[in-house]
Amino acid sequence: MHKLKPFPDAEKYEFKEKFIERYGKLTDWETYKKYTLSFLRKSIRVNTLKITVKEVISRMEKNWILEPIPWCKEGYWAEHKKGRLDIGNTIEHTLGYYYVQEAASMIPPIALNPQENDIILDMCAAPGSKASQIAQYMQNKGLLIANDIKGDRLAALGINLQRTGVFNAVVTMMQGQNFEKAGMKFDKILLDAPCSGTGTIRKSVKTIRMWNPDMIKRIAGLQRILIRTAWNILKKEGVMVYSTCSQEPEENEAVIDYLLENFKDAKLEEIKLNINRSPAVLEFRGKKYNPEVSKCLRLWPQDNDTEGFFVAKIKKV
Repeated sequence: MHKLKPFPDAEKYEFKEKFIERYGKLTDWETYKKYTLSFLRKSIRVNTLKITVKEVISRMEKNWILEPIPWCKEGYWAEHKKGRLDIGNTIEHTLGYYYVQEAASMIPPIALNPQENDIILDMCAAPGSKASQIAQYMQNKGLLIANDIKGDRLAALGINLQRTGVFNAVVTMMQGQNFEKAGMKFDKILLDAPCSGTGTIRKSVKTIRMWNPDMIKRIAGLQRILIRTAWNILKKEGVMVYSTCSQEPEENEAVIDYLLENFKDAKLEEIKLNINRSPAVLEFRGKKYNPEVSKCLRLWPQDNDTEGFFVAKIKKV
């Protein structure tokens, strides 16, 4: 079993009172805090567009200990035998043989289950970890639209798709509503929504300081607009995966509840993976959510020693 490595100055980090009060009700606070203030394990996803899993293991096993990630057959936790941390500074990474990607972040494309001839939209695609994973599962066939709204983020997206050998993708920069205006419809949509990032404290500790309930309300408003837009451009019998790296019910279960209340053709599907999961939040601050929300995948950092993550899979019936 991997041993947790707490931040050297973990005791110095102070969580806001409202944060402790909120998270104390949602999960076991002390366990959550222990994992949140510990280093995140390095993980990689082998890029089978360029190389086989077996070949990457044989190239790397001299210097790296690779441990399979149970829910992603191309995913491995990677630890250097002499303590090096720069997994992104290898020949294999430069050649696009693998992508440095957090283990929980690999789940949304797996849940989406892309097929070779699908027409797929990754609505908030930068910097490209999930887009390149989707293209990998499509075996570079079909069509992937990798979209984002910020030009500076598109640079990283383009570079990453190029490095990983993706050539079935078109990179676009526009608001999701413009796809609707153009009359475009998609077989599958990934909406990895902009969020407060409270699941990523392990790699971005400043999130503790930045957290505030008003910001969460604002972001949740944007997420509702995005999910509504995505739903309108999804074909009948199509599938949408909604995901965030947030732990906030307003950004997760509440957004899915909003979709179910407003679109009667939305049907939640179970996400069956070899993973430890926590129950979805079915009631928060006096509001009860649709019982179907229990099918969502909610992950706390302590469940699998990863980031905190949320994933929902919805079919248009």
